[in-house]
Amino acid sequence: MDRVSSFDEPLKKLLGGATAKVMAEHLDLHTVGDLLHHYPRRYEERGKLTALADLPLDEHVTVVAQVADARILMFNNGRGKRLEVTLTDGSGRLQLVFFGHGVHKPHKELLPGRQAMFAGKVSVFNRKMQLAHPTYQLLDASDADEATEAVDAFAGRLLPIYPACKQLDSWRIAKAVDAVLPSAQDAVDPLPASLREGRGFTPLPEALLKVHRPQTKADVEDAKARLKWDEAFVLQVALARRRYADTQLPAVARRPVADGLLDAFDAKLPFTLTEGQEKVSKEIFDDLATEHPMHRLLQGEVGSGKTMVALRAMLTVVDAGGQAAMLAPTEVLAQQHHRSITEMMGELAEGGMLGGSDRGTKVVLLTGSMGMAARRQALLDLVTGEAGIVIGTHALIEDKVQFHDLGLVVVDEQHRFGVEQRDALRSKGKQPPHLLVMTATPIPRTVAMTVFGDLETSVLDQLPAGRSPIASHVVPAKDKPHFLARAWERVREEVENGHQAYVVCPRIGDDAEEADGKKGKAKKRAADEDPEKRPPLAVLEIADELRKGALAGLTVEVLHGRMHPDEKDDVMRRFAAGDVDVLVATTVIEVGVNVPNATAMVIMDADRFGVSQLHQLRGRVGRGSAPGLCLLVSEAHEASPARARLSAVAATLDGFELSRIDLEQRREGDVLGQAQSGVRSSLRMLTVIDDEEVIAAAREEAVAIVAADPELEHLPELRTVLAALLDKDREEYLDKG
Repeated sequence: MDRVSSFDEPLKKLLGGATAKVMAEHLDLHTVGDLLHHYPRRYEERGKLTALADLPLDEHVTVVAQVADARILMFNNGRGKRLEVTLTDGSGRLQLVFFGHGVHKPHKELLPGRQAMFAGKVSVFNRKMQLAHPTYQLLDASDADEATEAVDAFAGRLLPIYPACKQLDSWRIAKAVDAVLPSAQDAVDPLPASLREGRGFTPLPEALLKVHRPQTKADVEDAKARLKWDEAFVLQVALARRRYADTQLPAVARRPVADGLLDAFDAKLPFTLTEGQEKVSKEIFDDLATEHPMHRLLQGEVGSGKTMVALRAMLTVVDAGGQAAMLAPTEVLAQQHHRSITEMMGELAEGGMLGGSDRGTKVVLLTGSMGMAARRQALLDLVTGEAGIVIGTHALIEDKVQFHDLGLVVVDEQHRFGVEQRDALRSKGKQPPHLLVMTATPIPRTVAMTVFGDLETSVLDQLPAGRSPIASHVVPAKDKPHFLARAWERVREEVENGHQAYVVCPRIGDDAEEADGKKGKAKKRAADEDPEKRPPLAVLEIADELRKGALAGLTVEVLHGRMHPDEKDDVMRRFAAGDVDVLVATTVIEVGVNVPNATAMVIMDADRFGVSQLHQLRGRVGRGSAPGLCLLVSEAHEASPARARLSAVAATLDGFELSRIDLEQRREGDVLGQAQSGVRSSLRMLTVIDDEEVIAAAREEAVAIVAADPELEHLPELRTVLAALLDKDREEYLDKG
């Protein structure tokens, strides 16, 4: 068997169909290589007990603990049986519960003093942590069954605890790993020998053996150091090659023109640009002036003036004879951008029209819900070059859309777009257009280096003059209902002072969500028994309650994703014009909505949103000269992680600080976002938040290697590993630029 193929061997050949099927469906493990890269989450020492005190709620866990007591209880007039087992470990206690016919075996085996591994989902019952019907494996059984094997297998060693699932416990995964471990010898080593020796790394086969079956803690550290480096390095080589390939592409240089649109626009600006905007604009103009495509990520706090910087770049391209397209993730946002850009440009946005400037250009909007006549005119303006700037949703990507000379693509809120969409738009240029990607979700440096590693990065971190501070407070609705009443009073006060407010809910709440009444009743019953289980608060219900109750007499309107686009636009226009006092909405207002007169925001069930999302939402207020107020309403328990998250949001307005907290609390998954799932699937050991030094060092080495040998001709092993990483379904994570 050659060196690559044993890693490519399907698991069903070695483990049998049933186990392989569960691994494929629930853990995304298909080959021997996948399983060897499924590393233990942590290690237990035999005889040392796990901390039960800090088990995460609602997660599938594996614990090693000792039985303190076990007792059978009868219920339902003696017709039902329940076995309750208490585990202890010195840090805390945990209840296990078994019902019905499932009580006999554990009742015989889980005797006080016995030690075992238990796996199950942590829930709360009667205010106590519990595992219902956990699977378990005894670690100190004396009879000659499977459990004894477990003791022998792990005697005197560290016990690996694997990321598991309901259908497959950690110890069963450990047995499967034993079956494939001999193949670790065939691992293809991606690190060039000079780099491996220079940094004193353990050889790869040895690192795989040490990570799965360590004899000592030093083995674990050794293996981790090596495996983290591999992941960071292979990823950075892939990104460096992509950057190199981009520098080889031709593009039309778009240089600023004196006395053109840009100068006319700058002359009519009622304010001066911030130092940050000047600096970032210069970086962009320098990129646009070169003959290979710009690939730049523009990160900026909510309201830092990214749109202004992007617009000036678009005007430069129009001055140089090209066209610029701005891609927005939603119709609400595309319409908002179109409105604010045409307002900022004034007569400069009316090129060729009566009353328009002779230096102006046409700015057109293109969305899926436009009427046929308007759409036909927009398409015509694009193909003739009459329109220098187009703002649209993914409708811009359709085959019918053709440009006269596309020179710049601006992508707003990149994390909402898939690769194919971005590339489809780029392919509409005669030569690759320049690309500017904007995000208002602050990205920690390590994530930027990993996910957006093929882009140069610019950061806008100053807020423009005239922006007001936003005060944020947590409103504990359950513990202190009078706080919620006071929140609605504050909204009323803001409106009486001539301002407006947003109320944000996690759910729409129309019939489509409650498909049948039975489900609704069951949910209500569950909610009565356990408030954690109630469905999130809904826009339609809250709006109704507010109209009848706390905000009676005010104009309360709703906005959500299922409304007809014309209806949405109408509500937004009336809100922007000041005809609506309170807008009750879903997160459709999260990005780009700009109403300077809105000063207050109440976020219901705030604990159901992520940190970055709350920060984005909050950025919708305080956009004018009056101070902003953001109230985070939550029923979460004071000591819960959810409340800690809300307190963190209330404590700082620094998005970069919050994105770091977000990453620490939620780990990579959510922060890297769904679109970057490839990065997640290829990062098993590396944690983007903790391994900044590894990533930075790996990037440096990768850049040097690619500069010296872009095709990696002298590094066949590295080429092999890259090819495996970049197979079709994982390739897209590199395309996030």
